[in-house]
Formats: sequence, structure tokens, C-alpha cells
Amino acid sequence: MKNFIIAILITLVVLASGSLFVVREGQRAIVIQFGKVQRDAETGDTKVFEPGLHFKLPFIDTVRHLDARIQTLDDSPDRFVTSEKKDLIVDSYVKWRIEDFARYYLSTNGGNKLQAEALLKQKVNNGLRTEFGSRTIAQIVSGERTELMEQAMIQASSSSDELGIEIVDVRVKQINLPTEVSNSIFQRMRAERAAVAREHRSQGQEQAEVIKANIEAKVTVMLADAERNARQLRGEGDATAAQIYAETYSKNPEFYGFLRSMDAYRASFNSKSDILVVEPDSDFFRYMNKRSGQ
Repeated sequence: MKNFIIAILITLVVLASGSLFVVREGQRAIVIQFGKVQRDAETGDTKVFEPGLHFKLPFIDTVRHLDARIQTLDDSPDRFVTSEKKDLIVDSYVKWRIEDFARYYLSTNGGNKLQAEALLKQKVNNGLRTEFGSRTIAQIVSGERTELMEQAMIQASSSSDELGIEIVDVRVKQINLPTEVSNSIFQRMRAERAAVAREHRSQGQEQAEVIKANIEAKVTVMLADAERNARQLRGEGDATAAQIYAETYSKNPEFYGFLRSMDAYRASFNSKSDILVVEPDSDFFRYMNKRSGQ
């Protein structure tokens, strides 16, 4: 009897634990009964269990917990084509959450998040591809990015209803050119900058030659003026000296002749090895023969 009671108690505990389930904060739960999502008998809507403690039929009901928080789909960048048939590498992200839990569960193979994001990414990319394909690069870069993201979100939202997903936001983080296009653009920019640099260098060299020639011409003129002024001053000095000599000579010609003769004697007999062949009665020795020099 005692063992029977213990068995009954164990059975009751197992049934009680199997009939209770907990939904955590940030989650929602749906119950699968005989392979179908449990719905409200009166309204026919899906029964979604809020966070807390709930009851279910043990061994019959299966609980599926789904994340009700806002999710972020941030995958690798994709390639899009503009209206100019130019390729762009676009890096974007999507904010989404579950709106219809039953539809989400059924359309994603039992609430598989990876499958849901793959389907959602395809739908969002279709909307972005349509918007990029109707605009040029200048329009996308200059200021129509906000409108582009809004239209892409509207298109993606209309097509994501079948997944039971609500798209909260679609944002384009970065737009780049493909690597091969970027390299060619950079090479062209380098060539253009190099050509501009060569032009500036040639213009600078030309200006340097002009400045150098002007300076050399000014230096030549300045040297010629200086030489002319020097010769003029030298000539004026010689004329002044000659005038002084003439005035001095005219005051006392005899004394001037004597000094000139003394200078000539000093210069002629400066060294013992000097030899001078002159007649003794020549005019050169007139101040040696007579005091008066006559």
C-alpha cells in the first residue's frame, strides 16, 4: 500500500511538472497541439503566452519559445546596380521582430532564426535593388539616401508579412565602389594629380628662370653703373690732383722742379747695383752741378 501511494505521488509530481512551463522576459511562447498551433476557441487567434508561469496538457502540448525582442540582421555587404549600370557595394542592416508568432513558426520551419533571416535578407535586398536601380550614383550619394531607405523598408515590409515579421528599420551603413573600379579610379586620380604637379613644376621653373634673368640683368646694370661712377670719380680726382699740382707749380716753379729732381735721384739711385750712363753735364744733374739748377 505504501509503495502504491509513493508511485501515485511520483506520478502526480511528474504530471504537475509536465503541465507547467515558464516564459522568460523578452520571450513569447506558443503551444503546438497535435501538430497544429493552438488558437483561442472564441476569437480564433493564436494563443501567445506572455512572460510568466503557464499550464499545458502534459504529453500532448508542445511549447515553442520565440524571441520577441528586436533583432538585428547585419550580414555581409551586397552588390547592387544603379540606373547608370554602375556597380556599388552596399553594407546595410535591418531591425526586425516577430509580429505574428504562428505565421513565423510555420513559415520558418519551426521558428528557425537562420532561415527567417535568410528569407528576410532576400526580401530586403529586393527592395534595395529596386531603389538603387532607379537612381544614379550622384542621387544616391548627394542626399536621397534617406528616401531610398524609407522606400526599401516599405517594400520589404509589404513582402515580409507572409513571414510574420515586422521590419522596424532598414539602414544603409556604407556605400563603396567595387575594388576593381576603386583601383582604376584611384589610378586615374593619381595620373591627373601627377599631371597637375608636373604643370605646376614647369610653371615654377619658368618663373624661376624669369626671376633669375631679371636679377642678373639688374646686377649687370648695377655693376655697370658702379663702374661708370667709379671711373667718373677717379677722373674727377685725377683732374683735381692735376689742378692742385698745376697751382702749386705755378706758385714756385723752381722749388717744384727741385723736388721733382730729388724724387728722380732717389728713384734712380735706390740700389747700389743701379747703373746710369749719363753725360755729366746733362740737364739731369743740373741740381748737382749748381745750387740754383741753372
